[in-house]
Amino acid sequence: MAYPVLLPYIQDTYGLSLSVAGLLVTVLWLGSALGQLPGGILADRYSERRIMAVGLAAVAVALSLVASTNSPVVLFLATGLVGLGLSLYPIARITVLTEIYPNAVGRALGVTMATGDIGQTVLPPAVGFVAAAVAWQLGLGLLVPALLVLAGLVWVVVPDGVVDSQDIELSPDLAREVFAALRTKTMALVTVVLFLYILVWQSFTGFYPTYLAEMKGLSEPVAGSIFALFFGFGVVVKPIAGSAYDRIGMRGSLLAVLVGPVFGLAALPFVEGFWPIVGLTAVISTMLGSGAITQSYLSDAIPADIRGTGLGVVRTTAASLGSLGPVAFGSIAERGPFEIPIPDFIFAGTDALVFSGFDVGYLVFAGLMALIVVLTSLMPDSS
Repeated sequence: MAYPVLLPYIQDTYGLSLSVAGLLVTVLWLGSALGQLPGGILADRYSERRIMAVGLAAVAVALSLVASTNSPVVLFLATGLVGLGLSLYPIARITVLTEIYPNAVGRALGVTMATGDIGQTVLPPAVGFVAAAVAWQLGLGLLVPALLVLAGLVWVVVPDGVVDSQDIELSPDLAREVFAALRTKTMALVTVVLFLYILVWQSFTGFYPTYLAEMKGLSEPVAGSIFALFFGFGVVVKPIAGSAYDRIGMRGSLLAVLVGPVFGLAALPFVEGFWPIVGLTAVISTMLGSGAITQSYLSDAIPADIRGTGLGVVRTTAASLGSLGPVAFGSIAERGPFEIPIPDFIFAGTDALVFSGFDVGYLVFAGLMALIVVLTSLMPDSS
């Protein structure tokens, strides 16, 4: 989550417009999406710790390129490599946790994902401070040795997978087995919900610090701190959401974490001031709990011998489509302001309301979150 905080600095360095900056974020997330299916297949065939360690090392190499280049082309290519490195981690993490904690996968994923949010709470303001005080390249460069140390820790601490999938071969039979497991109404609903959620989440997080600085008048360090708080609230939300999945299933727990963001995103364009924005950020942050819920369901529902491959298919499909959100959002933000006609019976004497492109984007996100809530309500009670 260093990229969103550094995006204004990267824009200034390379002279990027909002739409091109959105394309950079899309390249990051598209890379992280496209690698998840290969990452899932590798997780089924080899040790998860190898896959996760290699992914972390690849991110370290790619970030060193981003921090050292003066070329926009290399910036985009290296950003794509960052995404590909990141893509190797999540599927392997899910499969190994499911093997170790088969009866409490929701709680295990919730706690693990919340631990990640601790880093995302500390990292944005720290990187933003270094960027403001020295240079944004140094903020990224400091992450490289930390990632290499983490790769070593993963290699030492993470056990080999419990399920022996070494004999799995890529074949038409494997493809039929995977798609047979995924071809259910509930799985289709979960995939669509995951796609819409990823689209909203990646677009929101990609531009939230920029929005707070440009449209709400906050300084970039303060905007970065509020952005960090978004993930700080996730530290609390994710374990609760994972435990809720274990106790009451997917539908009830998903509805609990998704209703609040509908109202939070819809209210964001109309709110000013530090504390009201912090309050809305807390309300919107409950959507972070959905990852622990949907990924726990997918891990439970897909047979163990094809779990990594099945998760890779679902996540690659949803995340690839969802990665188009940031570039679309950047284009909308760049094209504002927009006038929305208002009938006299709603506001007499007011012909239209004027919204910035950013605000229109957040209102669209509120509508998409409402659609997610509707789709979630169609899931069976037992899911």
